[in-house]
Amino acid sequence: MIQNLIEDLKDSTGHALRLTSLIIAAGVCLFITVAFLCAAAFVVALQHYGLVAACLAGAAVFFVPTVIALGCYLYRKRQARKPVQAAKSAFASAMSDPMVLAAGLQILRTVGVKRLLPLLAIGGVAFGLMTQRKSTQGDEDDDE
Repeated sequence: MIQNLIEDLKDSTGHALRLTSLIIAAGVCLFITVAFLCAAAFVVALQHYGLVAACLAGAAVFFVPTVIALGCYLYRKRQARKPVQAAKSAFASAMSDPMVLAAGLQILRTVGVKRLLPLLAIGGVAFGLMTQRKSTQGDEDDDE
């Protein structure tokens, strides 16, 4: 049984490695193709309009996708920040509630500071592991 599992792992790893190498080769070929197309466009613009105009046209061709990519990056960054801000505001509103603060002070008095610090440390580690597990399960659900 373990041997079958190891063979399946070897097969899937080999398959992924072959696919990755093919994608890398295709990316290198695409880069070379784009470089030659840019050189050809530059030569044509140089023959028709001169050196300065050809350089400015080449710069403009690469400036437009750069601005589009930057806009997409900023949009995604802003979208990723929204859930974090919502979680922060929920935490802030809970911590500003007088009942929550009173309950926290009562627990602190009952348990004591020396006993509560190790409990908080263990709780923080458990919370971190739980959060990591939920994000890993969410990623697996997205893949399916």
